[in-house]
Amino acid sequence: MRISFLFWNINGRDLGRRVARIAAAHSVDILALAECSMSPDTLVGQLNDQSHGGYCLPKSEGRRIRIVTRQSLSALSDDFNDPIGGLTIRKMRVRGMPDLLLAATHFPSRLHWDGNDQTLEATELAHDIVRAEERNGHQRTILIGDLNMNPFDPGVVGAQALNAVMTKELARRESRVVRGRPFPFFYNPMWGFFGDRTDGPSGSYYFAGAKPTNQYWHIFDQLLIRPGLINHLEEVRILDHDGEKGLLSASGLPDTNDASDHLPILFGLRF
Repeated sequence: MRISFLFWNINGRDLGRRVARIAAAHSVDILALAECSMSPDTLVGQLNDQSHGGYCLPKSEGRRIRIVTRQSLSALSDDFNDPIGGLTIRKMRVRGMPDLLLAATHFPSRLHWDGNDQTLEATELAHDIVRAEERNGHQRTILIGDLNMNPFDPGVVGAQALNAVMTKELARRESRVVRGRPFPFFYNPMWGFFGDRTDGPSGSYYFAGAKPTNQYWHIFDQLLIRPGLINHLEEVRILDHDGEKGLLSASGLPDTNDASDHLPILFGLRF
């Protein structure tokens, strides 16, 4: 069985029809949207208009990240929502698959927090995920979202934080020990999408700040998976097209006029 996922920070824009075109073009089963200001009825209606029905919005106490699925309403249920809604963790039960945990986050922005703030908060994010894994008795966890950090930032690679590594070989070691304490790995495939020697865009977010240090392209939008799911990961893509129309401007940057300042992340798992 194959199941496909989409994450997109839509920047508060009315992009329901573009989301729906992506969902239809890639047969997306589960969508997680950050900065989604559309009403649930409007979003689900547009998805079903484009895809001939089937999408629904499972009940959740999480409000800041909208998760829609074409699985049954009972396939996704709340396990944890943090107090301000920046993290939601759902139990995922789909026939033909083992139980999973789907964590989706919209992490604090660098517009308001510096790197030290983010790193410290990332340790709390990691703790929330580990506690959910302990409650559910497994580590089949997917983390998706706008981390507002790059894959190389301490909040992502730090052992006490998300501890996400760039290769499958490293992740398959399952954990590393620092000062006598083990910390579980995530595998982060997003490392492979930087630069112009890849298929598709050179990142998921672009910023041209007038300051001495500026890398321009960033990968703030990420997928992290636990080692036990590595063999089930089929594809990961940063999308630059919605199936009918591009998501980039004429200059090859995220089209902030007709789409979002972030690009969507698509991936699939097969069991």
